[in-house]
Amino acid sequence: MPRYVVERTVPAGLPSGPEVINGNSAYGVTWVQSFVSEDGVRSLCVYDAPNPEAIRQAGRRNSLPVDRITQVRVLEPYAYPPAHRPEEVVNR
Repeated sequence: MPRYVVERTVPAGLPSGPEVINGNSAYGVTWVQSFVSEDGVRSLCVYDAPNPEAIRQAGRRNSLPVDRITQVRVLEPYAYPPAHRPEEVVNR
């Protein structure tokens, strides 16, 4: 299933997690993780969803604005072998 990052501006705050999860399920959207700015106004949310329109529909149902949706792929640092370090760093 495609993965998306959704950018939001939410000056009134975010609804509770269970409400969002229930609202998303009607559209096949799965909330993976969110990051919220220190002031609580901006959020970046990671979702698995069949398409961007499903995210928009779930957002409307949950009263969550959608500023931008970007399809992404996962790139995880531990999937790469460690870099070879110079000998002097290894022997310290």
